[in-house]
Amino acid sequence: MMIKNISIIGAGAWGTALAMVAAKNGHKVKLLARDETQVQRINEFGFNERYLPGVKLGPQIMASVSANIINQADAILIAMPTQHIRVTLTAIKNHWPFGIPAVICAKGIEQSTGLRPSEIVQQILDDVPVAILSGPSFAIEVANGQPTAITLACTDQKISNQLTQSLGNSHFRIYQSNDVTGAEIGGAVKNVIAIACGVIHGRKLGDNARAALITRGLAEISRLAERLGGRAETLMGLSGLGDLLLTCTAMQSRNFSLGVELGQGLSLDDILNRRITVAEGVYTAQSVTHLAHRQNIDMPICQAVMNILYQNADIDDTIGQLLSRPPRPETE
Repeated sequence: MMIKNISIIGAGAWGTALAMVAAKNGHKVKLLARDETQVQRINEFGFNERYLPGVKLGPQIMASVSANIINQADAILIAMPTQHIRVTLTAIKNHWPFGIPAVICAKGIEQSTGLRPSEIVQQILDDVPVAILSGPSFAIEVANGQPTAITLACTDQKISNQLTQSLGNSHFRIYQSNDVTGAEIGGAVKNVIAIACGVIHGRKLGDNARAALITRGLAEISRLAERLGGRAETLMGLSGLGDLLLTCTAMQSRNFSLGVELGQGLSLDDILNRRITVAEGVYTAQSVTHLAHRQNIDMPICQAVMNILYQNADIDDTIGQLLSRPPRPETE
């Protein structure tokens, strides 16, 4: 199958940036959005000012609020917050063309079920082929054509090759994997670790502490991924270590910057009320902690973040508890 027409569900920063990648590769791209005003501005003026201010979109990109735009797609990208996937796909599933792959570009774990995005998609769309696009990628840099490398995880090699050829280019380099679980867990849990690193930065506890959190956070991610069937080497790649490093070290990161503000003493409600974008780690912290408990996996950093966000735990006391944990071997 030749991929010519691409539909993207979600017209936020990431969905729009991916639309620009696909358009630069010569594809016709349709963005499914929720807001009529946003659709009008994209179609009439070629800008998505709310999420990518100042970035001019190509003429091959059009937007709509109608699910009819996915009817003729050769590939459909899902680029919305994980917590919205179930409701959105349930509403539009009758428009999904038979056999057309779902490329999941969201990172998280559903709060109500503990399911990963691929599991949600398969529940709703049955036998639709699934791929995961994940890795270190700020939307604005992708939109501006700055070099980015990313993982495409898919168990169907033919579909993986088609998607790589369709979406990849010299500025958006795709590395293939067949480890869907590892790629999803890496992309989801790194956001929780990034909040923890932001808290450390906001409390001015130094770079040593942040480096330790990144390293021990990677250990937590790997433990969970392997328990669920993922592979350790996946977590050492772009969708694991690569994404973790980026998200934990840059103020562009929604999750890291949220953690910084928490560390500086702002309340979670105040932070969220001032934002138009979603920090997935806020929701994933609770989801992954519950999942870890069910799997009998020790994830103290994720537990600490969950306690701060949902149990009103004192930040300094929580940090003290992490530092006073009994010594243990670094590798087991």
